Amino acid sequence: MKKIFLIFVLSTLLPHTLSANALERKMNLFIKWLNLNGYEQYLDQTGKPVGYELDRSVCKSIKTIAEFTIIKKCVGADGKIIPNSDLKFKKIYPTNLNIKLNKNKNNLGYKSNPNRDTLIYYLWNYSYRPKSIGTKSLQFYEIKPSKKPYEFKSDLIDDKFVKKQLKTKGILSYLYFQDDNILVDEISPKERLGEFIKEDTKLISMSMNKSVTSYILGHAICGGYVEGIDSEINDWPLIQNSLYDNQKLINFLNMTTGDQKYINEYKKNATGRPLANLKYEFEDEDIKKTIQNYLKDTTPSNKIYNYNGFITQLIINYVHFKTGDDFTKILDEIFREKVKIKHSIAIEKVTNEAPISYGILHPMIKATRYDYLRLAKAIMDDYQNDTCVGKYLKEIYKNRVSKGSKTQEEPHYNRTKSYGGQFHMDYPGLADKVVFGLGGYGGNAILINVEDSRIVVLNSMHYNNDSFKYSHKKLLIDPIKNGEKAFK
Repeated sequence: MKKIFLIFVLSTLLPHTLSANALERKMNLFIKWLNLNGYEQYLDQTGKPVGYELDRSVCKSIKTIAEFTIIKKCVGADGKIIPNSDLKFKKIYPTNLNIKLNKNKNNLGYKSNPNRDTLIYYLWNYSYRPKSIGTKSLQFYEIKPSKKPYEFKSDLIDDKFVKKQLKTKGILSYLYFQDDNILVDEISPKERLGEFIKEDTKLISMSMNKSVTSYILGHAICGGYVEGIDSEINDWPLIQNSLYDNQKLINFLNMTTGDQKYINEYKKNATGRPLANLKYEFEDEDIKKTIQNYLKDTTPSNKIYNYNGFITQLIINYVHFKTGDDFTKILDEIFREKVKIKHSIAIEKVTNEAPISYGILHPMIKATRYDYLRLAKAIMDDYQNDTCVGKYLKEIYKNRVSKGSKTQEEPHYNRTKSYGGQFHMDYPGLADKVVFGLGGYGGNAILINVEDSRIVVLNSMHYNNDSFKYSHKKLLIDPIKNGEKAFK
């Protein structure tokens, strides 16, 4: 009986050994997270537990090596292995939440209408789920917090409309910053999603990472690692014999490489996939594999705006290729010394199975709500102070391109007339304003009015169902245009 108990314990500790089904593995991790973080109201404790988790408070070592010998790794204060009979375990109960999973993608379905239970699961999936394959972390580098994080001042306005939007939409956090002060500072109400949002909760960037990647590139250019936005990428073996070879960097920044015959996010529901194989997720694979399988011996079509994630994957890996061992130093200079983040930010890989030279970095980041504001303020400060990176920002603004008919395919919070350097530009209603926009799946948006010192940071997890569409005019456009007058 003791042997059976041990096997049961270990198998619940290692759900990935039970099934190859990613949804099942993630659900097991979610249930474990609920149990270990005190969310008992979301557990069904009326029946038997579904597993047990080792109470490591008695262990001297904090190692949690995921092997079948994990229990033997528990060492007490005396330096001796604690006998199995003296170990303590926490019961793991199933969840009572009614969760509707998207079986096709890691994200919420584009036009789905999720209930609150489902939103809770996907908030965990986006913010708290460890990024790993099996037991191996996909973290490439952790940017540590600044020794002196930038601290914001506040002069808060209580706005009823903002509060009302947060009660019913998928918005997690809303910040409005103007003239060195936070004027509006709200999170989702506790009864909605607020009980899961703490000061150190890291919210996923989604495609806002494109603009962050551009900002990193700007620093690489200013550091002398990359010649400039008009330089040709003709020195990178990964993209040779593909349509991307010998193209100017500005084409990548503006999404105008002419790759629409092969990668097109608005055809066949192909977001994150090449048109030739809708089962292949290029954001989960190294660049070398994607180029060899789907883009070898290709030539560019008309160089029109074609928004897609593969381009940003190329840019971040090209920056690493050009900066080499200095890549992490540049990240530290940006985020620790300039942005002055308060919480760490991880740079992740798509795989552990290929070397860094294959292009394995992923541009996605997670940051706290205030660290996103710190980043936006740093971008604004660079522009206003005409630093080298500020000159880069002005150059990509000058070289922005029209989105053409693609504008109507984008959600309202991204539906701008132009695109430049991985930023959305020329928002309707803001014709006389210089605005750099970051936008991401689910309604994530950061708008930076660089001349009037106004910033909106809106973190959201769902948008494209009509019941989740927030007022982009009142929450994004009006504050950037009118400042604090937009709030009552």
